[in-house]
Amino acid sequence: MPDPFEALRLPLTPAEPDPAFARDLRARVERALDLPKGTTVSNLVIESPTFSGQRAAITPYLAVAGARAAIDWYVEAFGARLTGDPVVMPDGRVGHSELEIGGARLYLSDEHPEIGVSAPPPGQASVSLYLEVAGADEVVAQAVEAGARTERAVGDYPYGRVGVVRDPFGHRWIVRSERVVEARHRGQAAALRHGDIGYASLWVADADRAAAFFSQVLGWSAVPSGTGYQVEGRRPHHGIVPVQGRPTLFLAFAVRDIAEAARNVREAGGEAGEATAEPYGLASMCTDNQGARFTVYQPSEGVVRNAATRARGRPGDLSYVTMEVPDSERARSFYGSVLGWHFSPGSVPGGWRVEGLEPMVGLSGRHSESTNVPVYQTGDIAATVAMVREAGGTSSGPEARPYGLSADCTDDQGVRFGLWQP
Repeated sequence: MPDPFEALRLPLTPAEPDPAFARDLRARVERALDLPKGTTVSNLVIESPTFSGQRAAITPYLAVAGARAAIDWYVEAFGARLTGDPVVMPDGRVGHSELEIGGARLYLSDEHPEIGVSAPPPGQASVSLYLEVAGADEVVAQAVEAGARTERAVGDYPYGRVGVVRDPFGHRWIVRSERVVEARHRGQAAALRHGDIGYASLWVADADRAAAFFSQVLGWSAVPSGTGYQVEGRRPHHGIVPVQGRPTLFLAFAVRDIAEAARNVREAGGEAGEATAEPYGLASMCTDNQGARFTVYQPSEGVVRNAATRARGRPGDLSYVTMEVPDSERARSFYGSVLGWHFSPGSVPGGWRVEGLEPMVGLSGRHSESTNVPVYQTGDIAATVAMVREAGGTSSGPEARPYGLSADCTDDQGVRFGLWQP
C-alpha cells in the first residue's frame, strides 16, 4: 500500500505539506485504523481536534456504558470540553470521542465487547486517573454533586490536598491540588482570616431527618460522623449534630491566637473553656455575653491578614448567616472586641452588617433568644423552593431583592433557613 502522504504530493509543484494538516490527517488515519472491524470508514465524518502543540505520548482511552451520557457528565463534573464531533458507529454506539480537561486529552468510546473493550466491572478499576486542579475541595464537591461516589474525602497529605471519587461509569479519579498552607507560603491567599467562619453545624433535634431533607433539597452528600453527619465538599466546612433545645446554626470562628481569643471572650463578659487539640487545630468552646454558644479555634495552617482572592460560592454552600440576638449593641461590642469585627448599618431597620466576612454575616436585635439562621446558595431558587415543599418543608417567595432572589424556609422539623440565588 503506498504511503498516503506521498500520494498527496502534487507532482508538478513539490512542496512540504502543512505540518498542522499533516498532523491532523495522520491522527484521523490512526483513529480510523483503531475502529472496530466492519466499520465503513467512508461513511464516517471525523472532525479535526482543536488541541494545539505536541500530543502527549500516552492518552487515557476510556470505555464506558453510555458514552453520550459520560461526555455530558465529564463536562459538568470536571469542566471538560468536547473537541470535535464524536464518531458514531453504524449501530449507534460512539466509536471515538475526544475531550480536553485542563489542557490534557482524554479519549472515550462506548463499550465494544466483541473486540474485548469493556467498561470496568462494578466496584473494580485497574487504572486510576490523576487530575491536577486548582482546588481539590471544589472539584470533588462538584463531582459528588453530579453523581460521583466519594472513596476518600479530601484531606491534606505530604504530597498535596487530595480526594478520590468513583464516577458513575466506574472510573476512579484521584483529584489533587496544593495544600492551603503551601499556597500561603507562595504568597497566595489562605482559606481563612481572623474572625472568619471556618466551620458551621446545624444543631437539630433529629440529625437523620435533617441529613435526608437537606441532601434532597440542596444536593448535600452527608456522611455519618459520630452521632451526626459531616457534609462533604461544602464551604465553609459543614456538619449536622443532634441536640436538645432550640435549633440553630452553631459557628466556629478562626482566630490567630487561641489563648488571646479565650482571654478576650472572658474580658468581654463571656465564658471560654480550656483549649483542646483537635485534628484541625486548637479549639475552645465559648459562650457569649447573651448566652449563645460558639467556638473559637486556631487553625493548624494559621490565618491571613486578608484574602483578596476569595473563591465564589456554589449551590449548596453557606452564603450568609443572620445572627439573631436580644441586644444588638451588646453583641456588636462583644464580637468586635473578641473577633475584631467591624459593623455598618444593614438594609433592614435595626440590622447590622459585619464588614468583610465570607460567608457574609448580619446582626439582628430584639429577639427573645440568640439564634443563628443560615442562608444557602442555589442555582435555581424556584426549583429549590419546590423541592423544599415536596420534602415536607415550607417556603416563602421567592422574592426579588437588590442582591438577588431569596426565600425564607423551614425544613420538615421546623428548622429555619434561607435560600439565595445570585
